[in-house]
Amino acid sequence: MLRVYFTSEDLARVRVAPGPDFLWEISNSVQTLQRRDGESVFGAWRHWARPRLSGSRALLAGLLPPRGYSPDFLTPTSGDRTTLQASLDTLMSTPHPRLRTDLAHLASSPHVPGWVSSLASGDSDALRRLGDALHTYQLEALAPYWPRVRAHIEADRAVRLDSLLDRGTEGLLAGLGPHIRWRAPVLEVTYPVDQQLHLGGRGLVLQPSFFCWPTPTTLADGELPPVLVYPIHHAADWAEPAPDARPSQGSGPLGPLLGHTRAGILRAARTGCSTGEAARLLQVTHPAVSQHVNVLRAAGLITTVRRAGRSFHVATAEGRALLATEERGGPRP
Repeated sequence: MLRVYFTSEDLARVRVAPGPDFLWEISNSVQTLQRRDGESVFGAWRHWARPRLSGSRALLAGLLPPRGYSPDFLTPTSGDRTTLQASLDTLMSTPHPRLRTDLAHLASSPHVPGWVSSLASGDSDALRRLGDALHTYQLEALAPYWPRVRAHIEADRAVRLDSLLDRGTEGLLAGLGPHIRWRAPVLEVTYPVDQQLHLGGRGLVLQPSFFCWPTPTTLADGELPPVLVYPIHHAADWAEPAPDARPSQGSGPLGPLLGHTRAGILRAARTGCSTGEAARLLQVTHPAVSQHVNVLRAAGLITTVRRAGRSFHVATAEGRALLATEERGGPRP
């Protein structure tokens, strides 16, 4: 069990990360790739990714076992992390004492690769090898799916902000999922080891993660800026078809994307809306909204998450780009 202790000041400093974190997604996906559970969620992606990965998978697996300790420096909480390259630059500049501390902890685990000792000493070649492996893994295993990863996390973020508006910070914390329970002033999290995290006025970053599985995770060092990484809801068919599949013949999913109702749903989904809210806004029936939502989702313009028995629809980056074109005077959907 992980117990996170809040003060009143911490409650005022809770925030939801603005999008996916490249290095958390890489780390979590390397671990998820090595696991056998969660096949209904990750099975299709695992089947697609495993034969495509080069040596990056084996190299990273030694640092990121599917269970147990993983070095904190692989997921930095400070510095520029807005792009993959910026994230890698931040990681590559990790101070040598942090490398030694984290990797000494890892060295107590079995099956640690031999080159870790060079990495722990801050050897530039070892660091470069690690950076290359992370970059290659992202391109091979995650980049083709990244628009879907981003869309799911943006949808989850919209749900969390909706919870914050409706029920405040404590409502936000209470609604983070089945593995997290709010018992003021403590957040109790299902965790493989007993760990205490005293925020002490530093606040907490909530980082939704696509590949975090099956329970939330955090950094081992409680002195680092506090972050709680939690799993999000996945659309059942998120990994199908594979990104490199040949497009089907015909006009494709964008062919039927015409009409005022679908355009209205897409506009409403820019800030997030439920099926009922869209139906009231556009004065159409719930089944009609659901039918139009299916077309928009097939076109990759919205994504849907489910919360407390209702569907919540959020425009993807592609959907927002289409709306931006409309606002600039381009053709209306």
